[in-house]
Amino acid sequence: MMYLAAAVLFILSALLYAAGNQEIGSFGADVCRYGGSFCDHPQYVLVAAGLAAAWGKFVSIR
Repeated sequence: MMYLAAAVLFILSALLYAAGNQEIGSFGADVCRYGGSFCDHPQYVLVAAGLAAAWGKFVSIR
């Protein structure tokens, strides 16, 4: 389950990166209007994805 959360957060960070660089048109403006700080710093979401993946790996160790 945590790997799924990590994948979703990774995709979200890529979307925020593209929106922050005005690469996805008018949809990017709407995304950045609601998540402005994350458009400026999409690495915050990328770090959260890494932490979710690490936590998923940690709890799946037998």
